[in-house]
Amino acid sequence: MTIRVLLADDQALLRATFRILIDSCEDMEVVGEAADGAQAVELARADRPDVALMDIRMPGTDGLAATEAICADPDLGATRVLILTTFQTDEHVARALRAGASGFLGKNVSADGLLDGIRTVASGDALLSSTATRSLIGRFLAVPEPGAEPVLPEDLAVLTAREREVTLLVADGKSDTEIAKELFVSPLTVRTHVQRAKMKLGARDRAQLVVIAYRSGLARPPG
Repeated sequence: MTIRVLLADDQALLRATFRILIDSCEDMEVVGEAADGAQAVELARADRPDVALMDIRMPGTDGLAATEAICADPDLGATRVLILTTFQTDEHVARALRAGASGFLGKNVSADGLLDGIRTVASGDALLSSTATRSLIGRFLAVPEPGAEPVLPEDLAVLTAREREVTLLVADGKSDTEIAKELFVSPLTVRTHVQRAKMKLGARDRAQLVVIAYRSGLARPPG
């Protein structure tokens, strides 16, 4: 299956570079280019990409607002947003995750790292480093946004004890392989628990599972 990618960045030269790189891969293609967030939302609704590669800082509607609009659109439930930016701060990562992004990469990422990142979020996994998830991101995610729907501890009652345990380890930034080693089960078993937890909690992907874990109080920032 070919991964269909939408590029959203206000720098035309950078978009052209990404297009050449992505179109050189047999398993993916660029289906549209946007110079600002509003155009990104418009093209996402028209082209239904699998992945939107989104810059944060753009004129007019920025990448975070565009991400929120795309992720809130029920018709774009299959579109994943991968944030690509030079502003690699914990606050930006947390805001991107709250908005619905599935991953986060700095613009200094290697070509292989970018392509692997696109494949990762297209598959439904999150692109979150364990170091970032365990640090200040947790503190930002744990603070509710004004007007946001609260996630209550009792909302997690739908999870089994094992699903709660796995969700907590996911929020700690651990991979399926790391969780499997810690719980003495197979990575496939871990993935099954993650899938069931996402379905029960209405999480789009692994990144949103992390957001729910922190907002419900299941996961807490260090210290």
